[in-house]
Amino acid sequence: MSLYKLNEFDPDYRDTLEGNDIKGLGVYTEGNDEKIGTVNDVLVDDEGHFRYLVVDLGFWIFGKKVLLPVGRSRIDYGRDRVYAVGMTREQAEDLPEFDERQVDYDYEERVRGVYRNPQYSTTPVDTATPLDTTATLDTGFTATPATPTTPTFTRDTYNYEQEPSLFGLNEQDHQTLRLYEERLVANKRRQKTGEVAVGKHIETETARVSVPVEKEHVVIERITPDDAGRVVAPGEADFREGEFARVEIHEETADIRKEAFVREEVRVRKVVEQDTVDAQETIRREELDVNAPGLPIEER
Repeated sequence: MSLYKLNEFDPDYRDTLEGNDIKGLGVYTEGNDEKIGTVNDVLVDDEGHFRYLVVDLGFWIFGKKVLLPVGRSRIDYGRDRVYAVGMTREQAEDLPEFDERQVDYDYEERVRGVYRNPQYSTTPVDTATPLDTTATLDTGFTATPATPTTPTFTRDTYNYEQEPSLFGLNEQDHQTLRLYEERLVANKRRQKTGEVAVGKHIETETARVSVPVEKEHVVIERITPDDAGRVVAPGEADFREGEFARVEIHEETADIRKEAFVREEVRVRKVVEQDTVDAQETIRREELDVNAPGLPIEER
């Protein structure tokens, strides 16, 4: 199971933690409030769960860094401190040195093996009781090499949840109360409101048109010439039988036909009209109620 530095796993972790950066906090013992070191970094697993605090002991052991399982820590943001549960400064000195280039299952087992030792499992102090800062350190303690307990799991089966004493957050010291609030989320849904069909049909009507036409007819007019009664010379009168005049008669007829022409064009298109729809709903919000009569409460 791989481990990552906090800033490598989440470059914006400060926003995720809402500004509560654990790096740089001092690490102290619970019993006598003695400083052990400073939080140098945090190691998280593949899912971003805190697993170890990297504690720099450099102020009294030059350059040495050790791992503190998150389940053995208690964070006090009010005093900008991290308390190592059940650990003394001398015990911290015996922890395997942290080397980020050699963090693997075997190294973690060395670290976990130390913390499994009963001498690292002292009962944590009651956080509801003020710490006795006048208590003195028992100087008769002699650090002895820890004998790791043989684990009952293997490299392939190990899971951090199998050791809540090392990696489980103490419910008394680490509590989160989520406040929920409702908000209106506006969205739009497109739906069909109708359909417009545009087509053509044929209507008939009777059209009338007037066309002037001409007709020819023969008018026979008999008149008496001015020289009526004049005697004609012999041979001038040509009496012939069957002589007639031929006259062609014409008339016009109306030639009516139909022709089609473009009367108009109909263009069909859609336009979008903008409108604003106002809606209101009753939303709920949870507020924090703090019941601590006479006790100082600091809100951050």
